[in-house]
Amino acid sequence: MTDAPTTNDATHPHQASRTIVHVLRHGEVHNPKGILYGRLPGFRLSVTGQTQAKAVADALAGHDIALVVASPLRRAQETATPIAAAHGLTVGEDENLIEAGNDFEGLRVAVGDGALSRPRHWWKLRNPFTPSWGEPYLQIAHRMLAAVGAARVAAVGHEAVVVSHQLPVWTLRRFLQGERLWHDPRHRQCGLASLTSLVYEGDTLVDIVYSEPGGASDPRITGA
Repeated sequence: MTDAPTTNDATHPHQASRTIVHVLRHGEVHNPKGILYGRLPGFRLSVTGQTQAKAVADALAGHDIALVVASPLRRAQETATPIAAAHGLTVGEDENLIEAGNDFEGLRVAVGDGALSRPRHWWKLRNPFTPSWGEPYLQIAHRMLAAVGAARVAAVGHEAVVVSHQLPVWTLRRFLQGERLWHDPRHRQCGLASLTSLVYEGDTLVDIVYSEPGGASDPRITGA
């Protein structure tokens, strides 16, 4: 784990045009039934998730944050709130940061349990490359790029925080790194309340820095 970069880091040249967009995954969600909540409204942060959000706010307290924007979903807005408050900002909203669409939304989907054990759902799993059960990976990547681009322009020369969800954040990172978008979800490097910080010099992406100010977490945890 590394610390989130700052716009004052002297190891990078051309500091006047240096902009950082911190792409933040929301904190842990209160989900006692263990369903795939997706875009369903009302899912809030758990007590642990609130602690994680505060930890991120503390980690970014000394940063030059000029913009905080979040997915419209409650868990993302709640994660963004303490960061914005620490910098005297209000939380903006960008629909492009929303969770990925998923046909299993509202169901239990743990392996060997719930919806995945029912034959009527197996047709949805026919193509893992698009994927067939939800929003296409390429569409996710493009809308996340739009959100990051808008934040970078709005916060040019400073830092921005955009709060999204695990699959959109991980898809964005793989796209930026030139990797295939389909993947094994068990191996995502995108823990709860983690930062994937995109460092730009002018219009050029020069670095991607991953950090976990909210602590480590397992991407396979149900309800995360």
